[in-house]
Amino acid sequence: MLYWLTELSDGGDVFNLFRYITFRAGGAFLTALMFGFIFGIPLINVLRKRQGKGQPIRSDGPEGHFVKAGTPTMGGLLIVGALLTSTLLWARLDNPFVWMVLFVTVSYAAIGFADDYAKVSKQNTDGVSGKVRLLLGFLIAAIAGAWAAWFHPDDLTGMLAFPIFKDALFNLGIFFVPFSMIVIVGAANAVNLTDGLDGLAIMPVMIAGGTLGIIAYAVGRVDFTEYLEVHYVPGTGEILIFSAALIGGGLGFLWYNAPPAAVFMGDTGSLALGGALGAIAVATKHEIVLAIVGGLFVVEALSVIIQVLYFKRTGKRVFLMAPIHHHYEKKGWAEPQIVIRFWIISLILALIGLATLKLR
Repeated sequence: MLYWLTELSDGGDVFNLFRYITFRAGGAFLTALMFGFIFGIPLINVLRKRQGKGQPIRSDGPEGHFVKAGTPTMGGLLIVGALLTSTLLWARLDNPFVWMVLFVTVSYAAIGFADDYAKVSKQNTDGVSGKVRLLLGFLIAAIAGAWAAWFHPDDLTGMLAFPIFKDALFNLGIFFVPFSMIVIVGAANAVNLTDGLDGLAIMPVMIAGGTLGIIAYAVGRVDFTEYLEVHYVPGTGEILIFSAALIGGGLGFLWYNAPPAAVFMGDTGSLALGGALGAIAVATKHEIVLAIVGGLFVVEALSVIIQVLYFKRTGKRVFLMAPIHHHYEKKGWAEPQIVIRFWIISLILALIGLATLKLR
């Protein structure tokens, strides 16, 4: 919205700053951060009052989690509110990719909110039917995939790009939208599975979101794409503003989610943020890189899949408990130890993902 202040500029005044994506990204970061600090406590107080007993705790979960009973959930409203406010304020509102990412984020937040509300009101961990969640998630992802394909350059429409092998393009054709659906829904549910310890999910989301934001800025500039020898996707640079808002909003939330958490993000936050990461990857043609920078989420999801399939086949378990962060809890690792080590892994994977931009 503030971009339109550039119409008041004569080229050498303060209004000219609003032309620059990097300046507006900085503004989006600070706005989202302040949003979190200003509205965090009031939101937590409202959630605590409305929810009473807070998020239900799994009876078969780690013993240390029972002390968290009564902690309110739906804290994702704080992150999504900060994201939405900052992006609408600082991004160009004529950019289709910004609206595509916002569409996925808000839609998935709505699904997560309904799930959280059902859990809190019934005081059990069932929530909304998994089939309904998946059906709605795939429908939203299908719209987003078609949306992205419509605005991709003609030479990239329906194509799958590869990191490192930068001249290689695989034509998915009509299967691009189904592929996009898998990426977005998979990312949303992987982040949802990761959100099991205080502060565990939000930092890797910020790291992955910041990495994808840098990639979006790079592939949205002709000069950068020529230097890095990656495919040029006009308009994706504005996604950096969304990513900066995600980091600001995430830090504001982490202030209250750090151990011991005063609030959980719930499915409201985890589905929205995971869906956003998937949407950015689809928009920028970096779906494979998402699997690298979001490698922690991939491992968490795979641990659940392996556990379920192996148990159904043999009646035995590979892990003491899945997702894998609970496995380490069962082995005696302290919660902060698991969280910080997983943060370190996420940062390493993000650096590897960034390195693929120049590797050839």
